[in-house]
Amino acid sequence: MKRLFAHAAQVVTCEGPGRARRGPELADAGVRTGVGVLTDGAAIVAVDATEALERRFPDATVVDCQGGVLMPGLVDSHTHAIFGKPRYEEQEWRAAGRDYMAIAAAGGGIHSSVRDLRARSEDDLVALALPRLRRIAAHGTTTLEVKSGYGLTLEDELKMLRAIQRLAALQPLRLVPTFLGAHEIPAEYRARPSGRDEYIALLVEEMLPQVRDQQLAAFADVFCEPGVFTIEESRRILVAARQAGLGLKLHADELRPAGGAELAAELGATSADHLAAISDAGIKALAAAGTVATLLPGTMLFLGKERQAPARALVEAGAVLALASDFNPGTSPTVNFPLVLTLGVSQLRLSVAEVLVASTVNGAAALGMADRIGQLAPGFSADLALYAIDDVRELPYWYGDQRCVRSWVRGVEVGAGESRGGIPRG
Repeated sequence: MKRLFAHAAQVVTCEGPGRARRGPELADAGVRTGVGVLTDGAAIVAVDATEALERRFPDATVVDCQGGVLMPGLVDSHTHAIFGKPRYEEQEWRAAGRDYMAIAAAGGGIHSSVRDLRARSEDDLVALALPRLRRIAAHGTTTLEVKSGYGLTLEDELKMLRAIQRLAALQPLRLVPTFLGAHEIPAEYRARPSGRDEYIALLVEEMLPQVRDQQLAAFADVFCEPGVFTIEESRRILVAARQAGLGLKLHADELRPAGGAELAAELGATSADHLAAISDAGIKALAAAGTVATLLPGTMLFLGKERQAPARALVEAGAVLALASDFNPGTSPTVNFPLVLTLGVSQLRLSVAEVLVASTVNGAAALGMADRIGQLAPGFSADLALYAIDDVRELPYWYGDQRCVRSWVRGVEVGAGESRGGIPRG
């Protein structure tokens, strides 16, 4: 079915090479006026003057954009969207002076989510996640990476990954599964003298082969941070993951400059994420390797940290910069990806064009998909989002507001949900 998306005030194409963008390339989001977008089924066929497309495709069904802004669907390349209960009590603990590591040492943080998730069924996880995915889609996200990592046993990690697989079939958002069995050393292993080595052996010798054999994940990730997994432990797990045919990601240098970015570059990881404490050497290593630097400003804001990742230094060094939400129950409980764009401008000092490219083209690159999604260009997936604004610079300006009114994934319109539509301008 051919559709002509017409009458948009602006069309943000992000059009260009089917690869990550760096340096000055980030400053061009391809904002055009007077053009339409022609899709045929799951693919974009043409972007051209509206009148020309009307002449070429007179039988196309017209989608009236009503003077809004049409752009590629947002690509959120780092989330933990599968979880049980929220961890709202930790926000007050942080306000009272407890830091991330103190909360974890007291059994909170990831350990709290692990205890909760282990008691839940796969059906329960699917039922809890479905409305979250609808809320995520309601803000214009069309592709979502989703990690495991709250199970930390063989069966519970597989349970999480099976839930992601089921969710991908139950709703239109494109879900990219990541195995994060190395999210933390489980409490029961921490209590034993040789527990760390035992758990890493479980990851490498049992979990990864099962994930590979059941084809449950595209990537493997490790929380490489002092107090969690060391550089050498992370290297061992990631090398095994690569041998299992998985792409590589790292939680790196979030709280301290521990060399996680350098390890990601050394191993040719697809992305290194967080990076609020990255060193100058880490910045240079990522830029040289082409590993995507995925920044999560919502996390540092919610944690009450004054320091954000050095986005401008990364851009100036020639690194590939992406933005993501880090949606999770403890440190970034937001489904609102446009809010992350706001933080990209106000906290990371990026331009609007830079945050747009970082959340579309480069988000796709962080998932190894920059040749297929993230652009409104011929041959790319028909993933589009329509916003009730007159100028794309309004998207990060109306911070916290919901401006997305319609979206499509592979040419299929995402269900509106009760909170969508009828959003006034101004």
